[in-house]
Amino acid sequence: MNTENAPAVPLIESLETTRELLRSTTLPLATASAAQQRENAARAVAQLDDYVLPRVRSLDAPLLAVVGGSTGAGKSTLVNALVGHPVTRSGAIRPTTRRPLLIHHPSDAGAFTTQRVLPHLARVQGTLVDPSRPASAPDDGGTAVEDTGSLVLLADQNIPKGLAILDAPDVDSVSDNNRALAAQLLSAADLWLFVTTANRYADAVPWQLLRNAAGRDITVAVVLDRVQASSAAEIEEDLRRMLNEEGLGGAPIFVVEESPLNELRMLPPSAVEPLREWLETLGADAQARSEIAARTLGGAVRELADTTDRTAEAVAGQQHTEEHLRREVTTSFDEALRAIIDSTRDGTLLRGEVLARWQDFVGTGEFFRSLEAGIGRVRDRMTAFFKGQPAPEVRVEEAIESGLQAVIVENTARAAESAERRWRDEPAGQVLLAGRDAAALPPDFPDQVAESIRSWQSDVMLMIQQEGAGKRTRARAMSLGVNALAVILMIAVFSTTGGLTGLEVGIAGGSGVVGTKLLEAVFGEDAVRRMSDQARKNLETRIRTMLAGRAKQFLDTIDELGEHPSAEQLHAAAARVRAESEAL
Repeated sequence: MNTENAPAVPLIESLETTRELLRSTTLPLATASAAQQRENAARAVAQLDDYVLPRVRSLDAPLLAVVGGSTGAGKSTLVNALVGHPVTRSGAIRPTTRRPLLIHHPSDAGAFTTQRVLPHLARVQGTLVDPSRPASAPDDGGTAVEDTGSLVLLADQNIPKGLAILDAPDVDSVSDNNRALAAQLLSAADLWLFVTTANRYADAVPWQLLRNAAGRDITVAVVLDRVQASSAAEIEEDLRRMLNEEGLGGAPIFVVEESPLNELRMLPPSAVEPLREWLETLGADAQARSEIAARTLGGAVRELADTTDRTAEAVAGQQHTEEHLRREVTTSFDEALRAIIDSTRDGTLLRGEVLARWQDFVGTGEFFRSLEAGIGRVRDRMTAFFKGQPAPEVRVEEAIESGLQAVIVENTARAAESAERRWRDEPAGQVLLAGRDAAALPPDFPDQVAESIRSWQSDVMLMIQQEGAGKRTRARAMSLGVNALAVILMIAVFSTTGGLTGLEVGIAGGSGVVGTKLLEAVFGEDAVRRMSDQARKNLETRIRTMLAGRAKQFLDTIDELGEHPSAEQLHAAAARVRAESEAL
C-alpha cells in the first residue's frame, strides 16, 4: 500500500461516485430483497463516510483500534488497564454522560479532533478527574445508555503514538441504539480488540461479528478475559480451534487471567502486559501499521464493491417489478381501448337509442324528401324551431353522444378496476395502492367524455364544411345541410354491420349504405373515404387520450417514486472501485 500523503485520486473519485449512487438508491418497491439491501446500502454509505474515504485520503493517519465485545466481558476494565489509570468508569471523566471514549496520544490529536473519521459524531473534549478517587460502582454492567450522537476525545501520554483506542458499547446491548453504534464503530476500525470471557467465548452474537471481520480481512486481536489460570491453556486451545475454522487463524490471542481489582477497580499491570507490549510495538512500527491499514481498507473496499453489485441486482428486481406493474396497467387499458374501438366498428353503437333516432331521421321519409326539395327541408326545420323540437339529425347526434359516452365510461371503469385488482395481487402494488382508491373514476369523468365526443362531432361538421367549400360541391352540400351530412358521415363511420343482425342490418346497415352513396354523390368517393378515415382516426385518438388520462392515475404512482440509479450504473461503479483499488 502506498502510504504517501498524496491521495489515490482515481480511487477517491470512484468511491465518492459509488457513495452518491448508493445514497440515491431508495428501493421503494416491496420486492424480495429490497428491505435487506436498503439496510446494506445504508451501512455501506456510513462506512464510506466513517472509515473508507477518510482512510484513503489519509493513508498514514493513526490506526484506530476499537475495543468491542459482549455485555460484561470487561472491555472498560481492560481499557483502564491498558491506559494505566481509570478512564472509562463513571465519574472518571468530565462530562460524566456515558459516551463512546476515544483515547489517543496528544501528538495525534489532529487526526481525531476534526470530523475526518466518524464525521456524524460530535466531538466532546474529555478532562480526566482525580484518578485516586475510588469508583462508586462497577463499570462493566452494560446497563448504561450511551449518548449515541457524540464521541469523547481524551489525550493520554500512555497511548502509543500512531494508535488510538476506542471503547465501544456492547455488541449485544439491550439498547438498539447501543448495538447500532457498536456496529458503526467497529466498521470504522482499522483493528479490532475483541474481548470475550471464558464463559462466553462461544456465544453466537460475537462470532457472527468475527465471521464478518474474517470476510472483510479486518485485523483482529482476541482478548480472552477473566480466565482461571488452571483452565487458561485448555480454553485458549479451543478458542484457537474456533478461530481457525472461521478463517481467523492469524489473530493473536491474549489471555487475561482472573485477578483481584484494587481500590480503583484496576487490574494489576502484569495482567495486560503482553497486550500492552503488542500495542506499543505496533505503534512504533510504521510498516506494520501500514500493512494493517492496507489489509483492513482493502477488505472494506472489496465488501463495498460486493454490496454495490448486490444493490444493483436489487435495483434490477425493482425495475422488473416496476415494468410489470406498468404492463398490468397498460394491458387493462389496452383491453378497454380494443373493446371501445370494436364497438365503433361492429355496429354496436347503432343499436338502441341511436338506431331509433337514425330510423326517425331516415325512415320517416324526411331524409329522402330532402334529396328532392331543399325548400321542404328548410320549411320543416323552421316549423321544428318554432315548436321547440330539435331537428331529427340533432337527435341522432345526441343519441350518438349518449351511446358512445356510455361505452367509454363503462369500459374505462372496467379497466381501472382490472388494473387495481392486478396491482393488489402484487406486494409492490399493494404498497403503492395503500390509502388510494385508484379504481374510482372522478365524478366529472362522464362530463369530460361527453365534451370530448361533442368536440369530435364538431370536428366532423367542420370537415364537412371545409370539404363543401368548393364551387362544385357547395350547392349540393348547402341543399342537404351541414348537420345532416355530418350525421350521415358519423353513421357511415359506425355502420360496418358486423355486430348487427336481422332487421337491424336492414335498417342501420342499409341506410348507412344509402347515406354513404349520398355522401359520395356530393363529395366524391375518394373524399368520402378520406373523411371517414380522418373522422375515425380523430375519434380513436380522443378515446386513447381519455383512457391514457385514467391510466396515468396508476402510472403517476410509480413515477412519484422518483429517479434512481440504474442497475447498470451501480454495476459499473462496483467494477470501477475494484479496478482502482487493485493497488491497495
